[in-house]
Amino acid sequence: MEPKQRKLIVTAIIGFVLLVVLYQTTTVSIQSGEGGVLYRQFGGGTVTDQYFSEGFHFLAPWNKMYIYNTRNQEAKENMEALSKNGLSIQLEMSIRFRPIQNELGTIHQTLGQGYRDVIVLPEVRSSARKVIGRYDPEELYSTKRDFIQEEIFTDVEKRLSKKNIYLDAVLIRGIALPPNIKTAIEKKLKQEQESKEYEFKIEKESKEAERKRIEAQGIKDFQDIVSEGISDKLLRWKGIEATLDLAKSNNSKVVIVGQGDDGLPLILGGNN
Repeated sequence: MEPKQRKLIVTAIIGFVLLVVLYQTTTVSIQSGEGGVLYRQFGGGTVTDQYFSEGFHFLAPWNKMYIYNTRNQEAKENMEALSKNGLSIQLEMSIRFRPIQNELGTIHQTLGQGYRDVIVLPEVRSSARKVIGRYDPEELYSTKRDFIQEEIFTDVEKRLSKKNIYLDAVLIRGIALPPNIKTAIEKKLKQEQESKEYEFKIEKESKEAERKRIEAQGIKDFQDIVSEGISDKLLRWKGIEATLDLAKSNNSKVVIVGQGDDGLPLILGGNN
């Protein structure tokens, strides 16, 4: 191979390598669910008034693009907190969050790409310990878990919003109490449940007894009203009416010759 040809080949290889390097340093591709923050080496540093959206972008080789995940992210946290009476409580928590896209530049400048460990988790731990310290173990274990979860979320959300981070949810996955405390609480809850069932049965029987008493009183009142309205003369008249109706029957021959001791007519005989 002639020196001239060798020189052309070497030049071509060097040119290709330079093009590859230049392409890699002057272009950036931002994927779906991501946002970019530009750092200008000679133009004011971090750009905080805009972010770069998904797609292909050109940039000067001396500048740098920092890529952020803008989707909801989940962080799991196991921590220890003290209850109102000083008992150690183990919490298993899940936190969902994401950076506010329009504020990516400020987040990068003030917190950096490790903002989850710098601000999100410490704020959750601080708020959880503060809230847990207001409650007794029994409240944490049974009745107020949802309320406590909402209280932690509200407190953390207020703090993170000031740092340009959106908090989607704070979930308490589990609460672990000391075994002896857990056993005592479960026993107490069982006794309370049994007591409520017993009270319900008593109340049910009491209402049934009251219903029967009211029913009996109603029957008695009815009988009193009816008995007051029925006299001997009324009964005698109704007996006469019934006897006359029977005497008029086509299937009977009735002869009335007088009246009995009760004042009603006598039926001496009849046939079909």
